[in-house]
Amino acid sequence: QLDFSKFDLIYAGAQKNMGPAGTTLVVVKEDILGKVSRKIPSMMDYKIHISKGSMFNTPPVFPVYVCMLTLQWLKDLGGIAAIEEENEKKSRMIYSEIDLNPLFKGFAVKEDRSHMNATFTLENENLKDTFESMLKEAGINGLNGHRSVGGYRASMYNALPLDSVKALVEVMSELEQKA
Repeated sequence: QLDFSKFDLIYAGAQKNMGPAGTTLVVVKEDILGKVSRKIPSMMDYKIHISKGSMFNTPPVFPVYVCMLTLQWLKDLGGIAAIEEENEKKSRMIYSEIDLNPLFKGFAVKEDRSHMNATFTLENENLKDTFESMLKEAGINGLNGHRSVGGYRASMYNALPLDSVKALVEVMSELEQKA
């Protein structure tokens, strides 16, 4: 749980877990508004936005609508605590396999690991074709790593069911048995 009282302003990217790419969420304490000593562009002045009821310019209706639907879905699932618990299960499951399976190596050090994106690579690149064939056979796709580091990236955003992570872990485990 986040203690909002500790922050004067929160500027959060909401893409993938709350809305379409480019969607942002701003939470600001009203008592800090108007205290900027330099001129700032009106589009960046939250005091103006608040004084206009968030209608200073045409709001991005579709992203706002998608965020509303997503927040309702999260509430129906049991709220933030429920989805946080589910996401922790997913990340524990994939990182456990990465750590225990000698064929894989994670990119991030343990204390810096993301709960949303697990990045890893094969220790033996000769197994790449076999692994990718097994992934395809299991109906798993979209695991390409970042172009700068390669490897694989398993994204575990809110909408991804636990069974999808289980399927990936099963393929990774099966590869170890075959190797």
